[in-house]
Amino acid sequence: MGNLSPYESALRGPTVANNHWHLCALYVKQPWKTLYLTFQALTLVFVVLPICAVKYLFTRPNPTWSWRHAMRVALTRRLNLIGVVLGKVPFDPDYRAVEPGPGVEGIWMDAVPHLMNSQLKIWSSVANVTPIRIPGYWYAKIGVNPKPFTPIAAGRKVFLILHGGGFTHMSAHPKSPISIVPRSLVELTDYAPYALSVEYRLSSTYPFSEKHPFPAALLDALTGYNFLVNVMGYDPSDIIVAGDSAGGNIALALTRYLVENKDSTEVSLPGPPGRLVVISPVTDMGNSHVTPGSSALTNDKDIINDFYINPYDTPYRVLAYLGPFGAGIGSCNRYVSPASLSPLVQAHFVGFPRTFIIAGGMEVFLDQIRSLRDKMIRDIGGNADAEHDYFVFSWHPDRPATLKALQEWLVSG
Repeated sequence: MGNLSPYESALRGPTVANNHWHLCALYVKQPWKTLYLTFQALTLVFVVLPICAVKYLFTRPNPTWSWRHAMRVALTRRLNLIGVVLGKVPFDPDYRAVEPGPGVEGIWMDAVPHLMNSQLKIWSSVANVTPIRIPGYWYAKIGVNPKPFTPIAAGRKVFLILHGGGFTHMSAHPKSPISIVPRSLVELTDYAPYALSVEYRLSSTYPFSEKHPFPAALLDALTGYNFLVNVMGYDPSDIIVAGDSAGGNIALALTRYLVENKDSTEVSLPGPPGRLVVISPVTDMGNSHVTPGSSALTNDKDIINDFYINPYDTPYRVLAYLGPFGAGIGSCNRYVSPASLSPLVQAHFVGFPRTFIIAGGMEVFLDQIRSLRDKMIRDIGGNADAEHDYFVFSWHPDRPATLKALQEWLVSG
């Protein structure tokens, strides 16, 4: 058959792309899963880390990194790859229950079938997903009540959080390592002391069971937004929608849905949010930014350097999220690929709220995030040598400056 171009590979989808995952199918079953984990653990402890420890004494992936920084990136990259191969961690909290714990403020949020327009109903029918009741978790600024008192005071702001994890991993629960995002955001200003993180449904596909493709996460994000407006009583203009990585993509999709249907006669939706924060968002699930010399192929020092394992294959996370639509929808749908350079994607941002975009200078998504910035006529700031979603790492040297810039933006007019 010969090699396919990235574009052809995307259109043909999983039947010819991602043969890597046929091999990985072996590792999801016992005893191979245990053997794989054992092998990876031993290799990591006795081979990879010792070699990196010595190597980074003399040379590092980036000359500006400290030895400790380089070691942390190496460890994170390895653990990330193992996680992708093995799928969702079985004991992680998910949409099926509110998991209790010390200081955990979990709530249930009712489904919103009445907020679906005809297009969203069609997508949901194709994907065989429906709106469902899902959990959410409150995060509060240190020193205030664990969750907001009602009625909500006029002008009181709140964050709606869509967590990262490649659409396939992580959780909104406070014990998740990615909970550092809402924990950090609520500390930035006194006028936005709370965040509600949505436990949206995670996607999966072969070699795992096929579950919860697009638009399941969008429906769940809409459920969280509706809860803040019509249950808690927040004014839409006082809501700050925030998401990192995959969550950034969902945050953009939710905002788009609210903006594009603001004056709809078909459904009566809450108004769009007052502000939008996207941290290292996935903004192109097609291949318009996977070209020779692009950040997708050259920024191989990123912690998610495995995302494009093969430029001629469609990434697993994309296949899982797009489900029955196939990878081709990534080149023609503004809700999943708002930054796509494809002429088939007509992604306009008229009516979008003020937006703060965070990106690392060394991440694989840098080019597509710059395209998003250009489309929104926004500036993402300096060219820091940071990795994908560096905001979630408390040890990252660029994080304090980013938090300060975000804080100043939040308190500005």
